[in-house]
Amino acid sequence: MERLTGQVALVTGGAGGLGREICRVLGRDGAQVICADIHEERAREVAEELRREDCRVAALGVDISRAEEAAGAIAKVVRERDRLDILINNAAVDVTLPADELAVEDWNRIIDTNLNAAYWLARAAFPIMKRQQGGQIVNLASTASKRTWANASAYHASKWGLLGLSHALHAEGRPHGIKVTAVVSGGMRTPFLLDRFPDIDTSKLQDARHVADTIYFVLTRPRETVIPEIMVIPMTETSWP
Repeated sequence: MERLTGQVALVTGGAGGLGREICRVLGRDGAQVICADIHEERAREVAEELRREDCRVAALGVDISRAEEAAGAIAKVVRERDRLDILINNAAVDVTLPADELAVEDWNRIIDTNLNAAYWLARAAFPIMKRQQGGQIVNLASTASKRTWANASAYHASKWGLLGLSHALHAEGRPHGIKVTAVVSGGMRTPFLLDRFPDIDTSKLQDARHVADTIYFVLTRPRETVIPEIMVIPMTETSWP
């Protein structure tokens, strides 16, 4: 029997490059996956594609940058599935501009999507997981949570904050059987990078499936073991020394 059979998993940013691979890896192992994305039509396309691969995947359109929608997404999943075992905070946005040129609206959108939404979703998930006496939350922190480069001030602020939030939730969740993990991932061959940097050397990036497989590894540790933080980076990419 697959290790995740019967577990309900919500994946934000599920229609993106990494999100799609996470949904695929979890779905193939028997999880009931909800592919959540602001682009509902794309989420439906991903869900349909993965169902053809015998994955149990449903689509959910939601703007997690809005607190009430984020909390509503958790409530909807539990109302329809009666539980929530896994929350993957994967959704992220960025605007590549110098700090003094970045619009305030863009700063707020990046912080709300990448950091605040993870809190809003975890805040809604914690009571459910406490009642279940267990659950798992994975936060995609990125190497941008460990170092900085130019023209990404809001992105770095959000990811450094997400790493701190993840460790704080880990400390609060442990007494209740809730595992919280920060996955510090390096560059991947996904639209998130390729659409913004068409001249990037793709040979120095990694396949998103490798990061999804790492998340699967985290989720399938024995109940007595938790991994608070794990890093997975390309062998040649330079986002981490």
